[in-house]
Amino acid sequence: MEVVDVAIIGSGFGGLGMAVALDDVGIDSYVILEREGRVGGTWRDNTYPGAECDVTSALYSYSFHPHVWSKKYPAQAEILDYIEEVVDVYGLRPHLRFNMEVEALAYDEHRGRWNITARDGSQFDARVVISSVGQLNRPAWPTIEGRERFAGPSFHSAQWDHSVDLSDKRIGIIGTGASVIQFAPEVAKVAKQTTIFQRSAPYILNKPNPANAPWRKRLYNLIPQAQLVPRARSFALGEFLGLGILGNAKVRERLTALCLSNMRSIVKDPELQAKCTPDYDIGCKRVLATDNWYQTLIKDNVELVTDPIASIGENAIVTQDGSEYDVDVIIYGTGFAATDFLAPMDVTGRKGRSLHDAWHDGASAFRGVAVTGFPNLFLLYGPNTNLGSNSIIYMLESQARYVAGLLKAANEAHLGVVEVRQGAQASWEAMIEKYSGPTSWVSGCSSWYTTDGRNTNNWPRATWRYRKLMNDVDLLDYNVRPLLDEAAVS
Repeated sequence: MEVVDVAIIGSGFGGLGMAVALDDVGIDSYVILEREGRVGGTWRDNTYPGAECDVTSALYSYSFHPHVWSKKYPAQAEILDYIEEVVDVYGLRPHLRFNMEVEALAYDEHRGRWNITARDGSQFDARVVISSVGQLNRPAWPTIEGRERFAGPSFHSAQWDHSVDLSDKRIGIIGTGASVIQFAPEVAKVAKQTTIFQRSAPYILNKPNPANAPWRKRLYNLIPQAQLVPRARSFALGEFLGLGILGNAKVRERLTALCLSNMRSIVKDPELQAKCTPDYDIGCKRVLATDNWYQTLIKDNVELVTDPIASIGENAIVTQDGSEYDVDVIIYGTGFAATDFLAPMDVTGRKGRSLHDAWHDGASAFRGVAVTGFPNLFLLYGPNTNLGSNSIIYMLESQARYVAGLLKAANEAHLGVVEVRQGAQASWEAMIEKYSGPTSWVSGCSSWYTTDGRNTNNWPRATWRYRKLMNDVDLLDYNVRPLLDEAAVS
């Protein structure tokens, strides 16, 4: 059993940023537990054709580690290389423990420490656990009658099967979310026929993606701080777009008109226009960005089907109107189990209470990072910290700095255990509820942002306000216990 002060679960942007933040405050007794054999999180897992970021590269990167990117919106492989670079530059490899899928966390009240059990039986003993498993790491599969009967290859976009040759095949794609609008155009380039099954139309903004000019790359290499200008510009644009989602009626109307005019400028057929027109408020589902989605839908070898799927047969997808669509391969672009957060980990806190039971009415955490009843357990990218616009890296850095600052303050006060006060968490929940009211997320549509109509995933205010809140590290929000002598608890 390895004994450490802090155990970080996950080695994506959140987990690695957390490790750097711990080093910055002088905490070096930590491990990073990673279920796979390589770092990278979602950028390691999602290798589908066309995978790239929809946040500008200047902003979708750590503020403490600027990088000279090849394009305005980087592709999956370049982002993964950047993550590996961060690991090496900041000396994080000695802290990594690969192929360690955490199965259970159990809090020992007597010792004030967490017992961590991995799937292979390995165990770790840590005073503090910081989960950074993300919200988009467990593929969601639809419950469609007959799905298991399909005779051809089928896979989820997050588990892309590169051994399947899609050339000259009839491809069925289920879903029209963020991943589909990136890989479907690539599939349509090689497939004989691409049939896309849509449950609801997305709002789409145009996303031109020019390469960074050689002079710009030279400038950024010579003066890394020069990227602060495009970073600030991208952040400001994200905040403006967010205004419409958060409740500003004029901005919302303008965004809606912008998306629809973009679609109609490309899609001329009235029937296809109707299929591409969302029937919900903009922002209720994720607003997407691409420069080739509608261009793909108007191709002769592409069909957009909006009638609900009734069943799947050995060689066809059948819709409720009785139509059969013959397909050789099915690709599921059906998203992720985002509202489960730490699942499938079994997390047991004080008095034997499970986190699953604590969240039976929907997940909630103080500032998105701490839950009453679970001392010394912190979450990155937890409840109500996702964004409808702007960069999640900005949010993750805010959280990592806050947790590191909290641990530093506790250590300086010789405190071994911190647990958020119930009153502090209740006040936080009331604030989230209040500011979620005017947002698009609770306007009536169904999305992964909500649980039973309640906003459990997204931050409902301006992003800069979250950073301001997280800069305030106050131990008075927590119940605390002194640091125990090792001999007293062994």
